[in-house]
Amino acid sequence: MKSNTRTLLVLFIGLTLGVMLAIGQGVLAEKEQAQHAASPLPLNELRTFTEVFARIKKDYVEPVSDKELLENAIRGMLSGLDPHSSYLDPDSFKDLQVGTSGEFGGLGIEVGMEDGFVKVISPIDDTPAQRAGVKAGDLVIRLDEKPVKGMTLREAVNIMRGKVGTDITLTIIREGEERPLKITITRDIIKVKSVRHRSLEDGFGYLRISHFQSHTGENLADAIDKLKEENDGKLKGLVLDLRNNPGGVLNAAVEVSDAFLDKGLIVYTKGRIRDSEMKFSATPRTLLGDAPLVVLVNGGSASASEIVAGALQDHKRALIVGTRTFGKGSVQTILPLNNNTALKLTTARYYTPSGRSIQAEGIEPDITLEPVKITTLAHAEDGRLKEADLAGHLENGTEEQKDEKKSDTNNGEKASKLPLAQTDYQLYEALNILKGVQILESR
Repeated sequence: MKSNTRTLLVLFIGLTLGVMLAIGQGVLAEKEQAQHAASPLPLNELRTFTEVFARIKKDYVEPVSDKELLENAIRGMLSGLDPHSSYLDPDSFKDLQVGTSGEFGGLGIEVGMEDGFVKVISPIDDTPAQRAGVKAGDLVIRLDEKPVKGMTLREAVNIMRGKVGTDITLTIIREGEERPLKITITRDIIKVKSVRHRSLEDGFGYLRISHFQSHTGENLADAIDKLKEENDGKLKGLVLDLRNNPGGVLNAAVEVSDAFLDKGLIVYTKGRIRDSEMKFSATPRTLLGDAPLVVLVNGGSASASEIVAGALQDHKRALIVGTRTFGKGSVQTILPLNNNTALKLTTARYYTPSGRSIQAEGIEPDITLEPVKITTLAHAEDGRLKEADLAGHLENGTEEQKDEKKSDTNNGEKASKLPLAQTDYQLYEALNILKGVQILESR
C-alpha cells in the first residue's frame, strides 16, 4: 500500500509540475506577463495538494473517483475568486446557452449565493416566482424541507427546477419581516419576453426590459415603432423601466444604449489580458430623437442594466430615477473546455464613459425615489366600525339604498382599476418627471 501511495504521489507531482511548466512557458510568450511567469512554482503548496489528494483516496469513508476529486478542486479554485466565476459541467454549460435564448424551465428567478444561502437577485416578469410574491433581496434558507446551507448553487437550482406543474415551497428571510416567509410556487416553462411596452398617456410611452437577451435590441426597436404608431407617429417622452433587471448579454445592453445615443462611448472594459480590453461606441442613428427619457432602476438592476443606465447618465441623455443599482460591474468570459464543459471566469471590469467602475458601487440615481405604497383615505377607514356593522341595526327603509348597495357590490371591475399612483408609485412619479422635462424642453 505504501508503494502504491508513493507511486501515486510521484506520478501526480510529475503531472502537476508538467502542466505548470507548460503553462509557465505559454505565459512567458506574453511580454506583459513575463514577471508573473518568471516567479518560482509553488512547490510546497503543490506538495500539500497531492498529499491531501492521496489521503482522501486512501482514508475517506467512501470511495471517491479521481474525476470527482479533481472537479471539486477546480470548483474550489474558482469559488474562492469571486461570486461569479464558476466551473460549468455539461448540464450547466447547456443551461447557460439555453438561458440566453429566452426559454427555460423553472420558477423564474435570477439567483446567486450569499453566506451559504440562495439570494434572489431578481424575479423575472410574468413568471411563477413573481406572481407568488418573491422579491429581489430575498434569502432562500429552505427548499421544501431541505436546508440550503451546505448546498452548491447548482444543487439548489436543480431542486428548484424540477418537473413542470409540481409545487415547491421556499422558506425565505426578507428584510423587514420578523419571521421567515413560506412561499409555495408551481413550476412552469419560463418564456421570457424581454421587452414590453404600453402608452401611459397621450404621447408618453413606457418600455419595460426584464432581461437582456440576444434579440432585445431588435425587440426594443419594434416596441418603439409600435408606441409611435399608437401616438400619431411621435413620442413626447419615454420611461425605460430597468427595475429588477438582472442583466444578460453585453451586446444587447450596447444596442439598447445605442438606440438613444447618437455619438460617444457607451462602455469599455479593462482586465489583465489584451483580449479583455474592449470599447463600444454609439452610431449616429437614434430611435427616439431628442424626446426626453427617464430610466427607472432599483437594487435589482444589475450588470447590463447598469451599463445602460451609466451610459445614458454620463451622456446626460436620460434622468436616472429610483434607488442605487446592484453593483455588478465585472465581465465574465465563457471559456469552453473539453467534454462539453467550460469555465465562467471573471476577466475584466466594466467602466462607464466617464471612467466610473460599476463594481460594488452601482449607479446612483439622479433622483432618488423609494418605492411607496399609497393607500387612499377611504381604503384606510374601511376597518372602522359603522352603524351598518352593528348586530340588529335599523334598516334605512328605502329600496333605492338596497339597489345602490347591490350596484356597488357588482362593480368590482371598476373598483379594480386603481390609478397608477396606487399600483406603481415610482412609475407614476417618473411620468410626472418626464412631463416636467418635456414642458421645459419644448419652451
